[in-house]
Formats: sequence, structure tokens, C-alpha cells
Amino acid sequence: MSERSYLFVPGNRPERFEKARASGADAVIFDLEDAVQPQEKPSARDVVLEHMDAARPAFVRINAADTEWFNNDIAAIANHPGVAGIVLPKAETREHIEAVLAHAHPSLTILPIVETARGFANLTLLCGAPRVHRIVFGTLDFQIDLNVEGDGEELDMFRSQIVLASRLAGLATPVDGVSTVLDDPVAIESAARRGRRFGFGAKLCIHPKQIDAVHRAYAWTAAELAWAERVLQAVETSAGAAVAVDGKMVDLPVILKARRMAGAS
Repeated sequence: MSERSYLFVPGNRPERFEKARASGADAVIFDLEDAVQPQEKPSARDVVLEHMDAARPAFVRINAADTEWFNNDIAAIANHPGVAGIVLPKAETREHIEAVLAHAHPSLTILPIVETARGFANLTLLCGAPRVHRIVFGTLDFQIDLNVEGDGEELDMFRSQIVLASRLAGLATPVDGVSTVLDDPVAIESAARRGRRFGFGAKLCIHPKQIDAVHRAYAWTAAELAWAERVLQAVETSAGAAVAVDGKMVDLPVILKARRMAGAS
């Protein structure tokens, strides 16, 4: 199963590292970018390297390609056996990805963050680049770059295009951006379910409090699983005849969805 939750932890806060690992998140991202002030970036990189563990690989978000820290980040981080993957911010070109791969160990994967107009325009190229596992939608920075006000219907088209490009490239389902809400699990779950309806398979998290709500959003509810069971039971007993469940005709796409749900439970 692909990861449903990716939890950021600031790279300059080593006292939080083990808490992040124990949080229940499917993956942890040690963050060298947004969470770290410019003057602390070199020391944060050293701290993260000290805490990388090959027995518990984690992701690292390095600094963007147009920053002074990018080359040192990839030289130090990309070949470390404790690094499961590089989260690449402001990903815009295939060359950005190839620069990381030039230093990468053989099993390293890359999660490009699409968070600029140029990155979105080059979405197909990013999806087709080597070792890209899935695309991350950096919704907050994307809104700023495009002068968009809102994370709802304002981004619907962009979310759909990211899902489509990922599917065509054979990538894992993309990762939706963060929710800035920390203390409202209903709102967090609702935001995650919205991404799921668009075809996203995971969500970035900025606090351990968000993880349970995100996991609920990406799990089938008891009612959904009961529906799948009714569909499969009806198909089994129909002996190939046309069948309806809950007043709706059951055709092949419905059967396939029910089987997928039952297999994931």
C-alpha cells in the first residue's frame, strides 16, 4: 500500500525526530526548506544526516534548485542509505530531477512538488522523469504563484490534471497539499476526503494531530464496505444474470470498484 500520510518535521528540531517517527504517519519528511531559517540551513542538514537511519529510511525535503543550498543538499543527502527519497520543492524541469539523481543511491525515489505555474506547465515531463514515484501538489505556494485565492474549487482543474498526468505516467496516486487546520479533525478529514474524491492517494501533514483524520479519509467507511459486500454477494448469487443493489444496476465498473474496496479492507 502506498503511503497515505507524509509528516513534515523541521530539520533543525532533532528533539522532534523520534516523536515524528512514532506518530503513526506512513512516512516522515525531514524538512530542510520552509521550516528552517536561512542561517540555520547548513547546520540543519548536518543534524538530519546524523539522525538518518538505514533501518528506518525517511524522506528529506531539500532546498529548491534555485537556492544556494541545493547543490550541497543533494551532495550530502541523496546518497545516504537512510534516505528513502528526496522531496524536491519548486520542481519545474527534468534537469532539476537529474541533478538529484547524479548523486543518488540506486533505490532513492523522488517526489517532485508541483507548486509553480512553470512546474504545472511541465507536469508531463516531471511525471516521466526517472525515479519519480509520485507527484506532490504544493497547494499553498501554488496559490501564491498564481495569485489564486482559495484551496477549493479554485484548484479543481489543477488537481484533476495532476491526477490524470500521474495515471498516464503510471505513477502512484499523487499527494495533496497541507491543511493549515490543526485542532479540527472534522475539517482535516473533510479536506483530505476532497483530495481523495479527485483521485489523490495521500496528504501532506504538518502536525501529528492531523494524521488520524487523514487516515480516516483514505479508509473505506463501514457503510462503504457493507455496500461492497452487498454488491459482491449479489453478483455471486445472480449466476450471471443482471442484478441491482440498493435500487441501482450493477455493471462491470461497479463490480470492479466493489472488489477493490473489499481487497483493501
